[in-house]
Amino acid sequence: MTYKDKKVLVCGMGLSGVAAARLLLAHGAAVTLCDLKEEPEVCADLLAHPLISTYFGKNPDEILGEFDLMVLSPGIATDLPFVTQARARGLPIFGEVELASRHCNAPIMGITGTNGKTTVCSLAGDIMRLAAPGSAVAGNIGVAFCGLAPEMPVGAWVVAEVSSFQLETIVDFRPKISAVLNMTPDHLNRHKTMEAYIAAKERIFENQENSDFCVLNYDNQHSRAMAAKTRAKVVFFSNSPLEEGVFVQNGAIWLKWQDFDGELIKLEDIPIPGSHNVENVMAAAALCAVAGAPPALIARGIREFKAVEHRLEFVAEIAGVAYYNDSKATNVDSAIKGVTALNRPIVLIGGGQDKAADFGEFVKVFPGRVKAFIVLGETAEQLIETCRAHNFSDFERANTLKDAVELAAARAVAGDAVLLSPACAALDMFDNYEQRGWVFKNFVNELK
Repeated sequence: MTYKDKKVLVCGMGLSGVAAARLLLAHGAAVTLCDLKEEPEVCADLLAHPLISTYFGKNPDEILGEFDLMVLSPGIATDLPFVTQARARGLPIFGEVELASRHCNAPIMGITGTNGKTTVCSLAGDIMRLAAPGSAVAGNIGVAFCGLAPEMPVGAWVVAEVSSFQLETIVDFRPKISAVLNMTPDHLNRHKTMEAYIAAKERIFENQENSDFCVLNYDNQHSRAMAAKTRAKVVFFSNSPLEEGVFVQNGAIWLKWQDFDGELIKLEDIPIPGSHNVENVMAAAALCAVAGAPPALIARGIREFKAVEHRLEFVAEIAGVAYYNDSKATNVDSAIKGVTALNRPIVLIGGGQDKAADFGEFVKVFPGRVKAFIVLGETAEQLIETCRAHNFSDFERANTLKDAVELAAARAVAGDAVLLSPACAALDMFDNYEQRGWVFKNFVNELK
């Protein structure tokens, strides 16, 4: 599709919506910006563009007939009435990832899964910058894909973190290498069932052919089962030896791919803590090996990697208490990984927006690890009820994150850790998990 002189409705003025609008303008489209907020935060230069118009403060039900295309933010559910109405009219609908991929000459490494996406994308991006200069990380990781797709240099790769929400609105999106890192229950408030959630994730390899590659987690039953559903060549990673791929063997991560069969890095030398990060490192190594990165550069990228902000991020040690920001743990499985990664008694801070999660498995890992639990947010009462059901009694409710930090600091003693690992999204109290993490870090630093 060419966009010159086309009328395009861009719904949602987050990072992806703004980037999509800019790309469309660059191709001569007349763009209408739409957002439920009456005054969304949009750059003045974009609003002043002669091909821009706005429709703020309500859904665009009444104006759908005016457009040739609708670009939908991943934060907007695809079953809303105005989206259903647009679809019934035959209006083409896709998201920012689809738009960006149509204007990207670089090969795409598309990464999805419930947990680990940000760490794997960041590590794979670091490795690919060593192996293919100019490579960049984009997608659901802070830099909108549309913002860099047209500028990618020859020989570089785009490492794209892609969420299930973004995959709902693809059409022809085809990564050269895809990955589904794992699948555990999440976003069931939107997808309704685990089956629908899995189906959304599987769309990442929907358009791949047998000349493409798909990296899957052999140890996760849902991810492993996808091997039978993709036309791409499957490359597994696993905590047990494989005939081909990336795996743990003799206390090290081992790569067996094409003409290489050897150790990449010893487990004890991985710079980020937790067994889940062993899986993340293996996934990134598999992706980069398939992309052609030399094993020596893969190993170097792993050794030099720094932890991702908001994912088991060390903040400070105050009076012998270590404070960790794990705000990126927005679901139960991710929070479990955060709790089990630390080797200190934990005063845990959790709770947030309700995503229809079952917190039973989360609370089950508390004995011997969590000495006290500070709960807050929409899910506070549900978390308290779950604690009671599992005979965990050392919990306390906080009204704000500042209160939670102060309560946690009062309960912790030298040798303990205070861990923010919410097991919930942040949208009940914050704009996103990043803001929640930054606020937490500010409150921790005030304790000094």
